[in-house]
Amino acid sequence: MPTIDVEISELQRLLGLNVHDVEKLDDVLSLVKGEVKLVDEKEGIMSIEMKDTNRSDLWSVEGLARALQGYLGKKMVLQEYSVGEPFVDIHVDPRLRNIRPFIGCCIVKNVELTDTIIRGLMHLQDKLDGTSGRNRQKTSIGLYDFSLITPPLSYSAVKPTEISFVPLGFTEKLTLAEILEKHPKGIEYGHIVKKHNVYPILLDAERKVLSFPPIINSNDLGRVTEETHDLLIEVTGTAEETVLNTVKLVSLALVDRGGKAYGANVYYEHDATRVVTPSFAGTQMRLDVAFTNKTLGLNLTGKRISELLGVAGFGITNVGETEVDVVVPCYRVDVMHQVDIVEDVAIAYGYNNIEAVWRDLPTTGCVKPLQRLLDKARVLMVGSGFQEVLTYTLTNSETLFEKMSVAEQGSSVGLGRLVELANPKVVTMTCLRNWLLPSLMEFLASNKSVEFPQCVFELGKVTCLDESVETRTRDEDWLAGAISHPSASFSEIKSVLDAFFMNLGVDWQIKPVAHPSFIEGRVGAVLVDDSSVGFVGEINPCVLVAWGLENPVAAFELNFARVLARRLL
Repeated sequence: MPTIDVEISELQRLLGLNVHDVEKLDDVLSLVKGEVKLVDEKEGIMSIEMKDTNRSDLWSVEGLARALQGYLGKKMVLQEYSVGEPFVDIHVDPRLRNIRPFIGCCIVKNVELTDTIIRGLMHLQDKLDGTSGRNRQKTSIGLYDFSLITPPLSYSAVKPTEISFVPLGFTEKLTLAEILEKHPKGIEYGHIVKKHNVYPILLDAERKVLSFPPIINSNDLGRVTEETHDLLIEVTGTAEETVLNTVKLVSLALVDRGGKAYGANVYYEHDATRVVTPSFAGTQMRLDVAFTNKTLGLNLTGKRISELLGVAGFGITNVGETEVDVVVPCYRVDVMHQVDIVEDVAIAYGYNNIEAVWRDLPTTGCVKPLQRLLDKARVLMVGSGFQEVLTYTLTNSETLFEKMSVAEQGSSVGLGRLVELANPKVVTMTCLRNWLLPSLMEFLASNKSVEFPQCVFELGKVTCLDESVETRTRDEDWLAGAISHPSASFSEIKSVLDAFFMNLGVDWQIKPVAHPSFIEGRVGAVLVDDSSVGFVGEINPCVLVAWGLENPVAAFELNFARVLARRLL
């Protein structure tokens, strides 16, 4: 959980209450899930732990004051922000597409900076870079004195020794390669760019260096002082949504200090698109009154809900008996679903004001019939000489498709649509698996030195897209088994399935099919009640080569949810 350091005097001035009364301040901060952890009267600093890791808008003294205004009765309506017409253009080099492709900018003019405000900005920058920015891998922030910059800007890519400049805190010019070796920030974050042949660089129209993202700003343009009144805020990164949200949050902290925000045109040359940043527009959402009352166990009217949301800082455009149309503030980047809004209704209402209700009907726990069948399936597989393995549900396209000789997404072999992560942290975990066999092949590849024969199985979850459900995804129980030894064959794996289905009390058949992961003519579809529930066969030699396996492998995979559905009919 992030801990933010704020100036005691600033927090007191912005909130208009005695922050030295820690007990009272804790009561106020609890409304935004905050708690005072340390008060340093000598340094004038207070450390506040924010228990809601999704509320990055609270990680500055300006954000805290903004969020608490309604609860303190100072502002009971949506706080609106505006952006002036963009007058700075940024051109993005297409070579950055697979390196650090996205950038967002904002110019904030007429800001009166003090040493306290600058320290607060640096603290917010560090918190955002380290948390949502994943230690600058996902996003990083740069602040500049805009009066020293000549537009338009170029977000380009250069070779490590092509450009030199004086990095922040230094007095001598260094090439980008030298910065990675000599500058403390280059040593700390150099691993982010070292893997590429060219490095990102931000330049103005006179080819003066603003920064070497995500490493360090230039000492000439990237130094912000109390004499600075016009600032350029720049954020680069690998995730566009996070980049745009970060620009927004930093810009609003300065706007709350009296600055005026102006936009920037970002031109992506690889696809000739233009993006205007930042956007301070709120998001329209519809809140169901019945859903709110059912979730909270209350009996609130639409009007009462709208009043509570006003306290929480939301805007209201329409109040009905069954629905309330809500405007989510632009800085509330944590709100994704109407249940997130319901939580703010509960906080504004007061958790202590919700009457506790105890269950009158005692209940007795028991295992679901479905779970009993899953347990029986595991016992049957172990009884057939197989060892159960548990593998990660997160994987990558190479494992699921390329190494299995299957076309991307796997639709050609009846696999469900792939669920991909919007912002994966590592390249080996970019999606949720939609079948189990690749996980077993990966397991065999990691245990080539273990004694043969190797018989392994997994009964686990696969995830598919499903637009009919609220989460847009559906988990299903699948079962896969694999045998590996010098004489592994179709007959052997088929006999395992024969014993398995017989003991499960399910009639089944095999129908010849084509499957690129298996040898042609030695693979079949598994049918239960004339419906395909999986496949069985001998693994194709090209798949074995892709996994570095020397022994033959015979395997099967079942959509066990379908098998159980037939079994329970």
